[in-house]
Amino acid sequence: MLKFHHDFSLNESPEHLGLMDKAYNAVKEENESGQIGYYRLPRDTLPMVDEVKKSELYLDSNIENIVVIGIGGSSLGIKAIMQMLPNQTTKPIYFLENSDPVNISQIFSKLKKSNTAFIVISKSGGTIETISIFKTALDYFKIDLESTDAKKIVAITDSGSSLSKFADEYKIAQYNIPFNVGGRFSVLSAVGIVPLVLAGFNATAILNGASEFLESFFARKEDHILRKALYYTQNADRQMINVVFSYASNMENLSKWYVQLWGESLGKITKTGKKVGLTPIGLIGSTDQHSFLQLIMEGPRDKTVTFINVENFENDLKIADISLKHIEKTDFINGNSFNNLINSQCDATKESLVQSGISVDSITYDKVDEENIGSTIIYYELLTSISGVMLDINTYNQPGVELGKTILEKKFK
Repeated sequence: MLKFHHDFSLNESPEHLGLMDKAYNAVKEENESGQIGYYRLPRDTLPMVDEVKKSELYLDSNIENIVVIGIGGSSLGIKAIMQMLPNQTTKPIYFLENSDPVNISQIFSKLKKSNTAFIVISKSGGTIETISIFKTALDYFKIDLESTDAKKIVAITDSGSSLSKFADEYKIAQYNIPFNVGGRFSVLSAVGIVPLVLAGFNATAILNGASEFLESFFARKEDHILRKALYYTQNADRQMINVVFSYASNMENLSKWYVQLWGESLGKITKTGKKVGLTPIGLIGSTDQHSFLQLIMEGPRDKTVTFINVENFENDLKIADISLKHIEKTDFINGNSFNNLINSQCDATKESLVQSGISVDSITYDKVDEENIGSTIIYYELLTSISGVMLDINTYNQPGVELGKTILEKKFK
């Protein structure tokens, strides 16, 4: 399970409590009306797990590698889950997402057509990076779409998109993303579940964890999310940066997923023309204590800090009980577990920030497992939606990225 705590003062006046109720009712309406689809994914995607397990590709014993061709919301969530559960996969997943030619070539060189499944993911069907890499993979591996090679390809896209039509043309297996689910909210749809199931992860447990947390929220048992969103949005003009400090190395990709979700959803222009947003920064403790903490402590007071830590790493590695000449001053920690050390570092850093008057909250895992990961995904998606309501913006569009796409297209025409 996850435990939540905050060390910031919240003005719970009738006006503020009313704003929390308004935000809760708004997301409840989004859910019940079907206007926004991510709320229903934990339940609606469950049948897909069995569907994938019955697929020809899943049952193909020759498949040893999974390649995901997708970018942003089409890859970040999968990478986060995969990194947090490194021992749960039976097949490695390779990600082709960036237009970097060196990276693409290096990954190509590690793979063989005979034992690799290719999953191409694009909600619109026309993501320039994704389709460019996909076409290059077809050419590099000499994949004949008119042959049985096509059985090693899966397309994940909107129904009726150009990629969907391509899949229909060549009888390629496809799974569709609900129209009312945006890319950055799509990890619990086919986008994440199909690759995870093919790679051997327990996707059912992830979905169940998300579903249980979602039910708890709508039963008004997770109002800490409403209070946190209220604090963030009411103080956004002076504390416009949220730093997530994760005290586990395998949460680096979770931070990257959060950065896209938070930044792309909340950086907007309101109806009155005001520019709003909460800048996300993802850090890893204790590593980044030695690079970024000084700025937080003594730099501008424009940041809030969220600590994520794990009570039980399920690893009993201990610090060697030996003394080294001239550096005996570290001997006080000898014999302690690294589990205890990293959590003590987390607590000490958190306490130092609280004593310095910096707004802090925390999320604590009892352990890293599928259910807690599912809960975390829904937690951050709900926090994003609620914050969007309180900022009075459209959380789900992304007009700010369209100009760059238009300019890029013109450069090649």
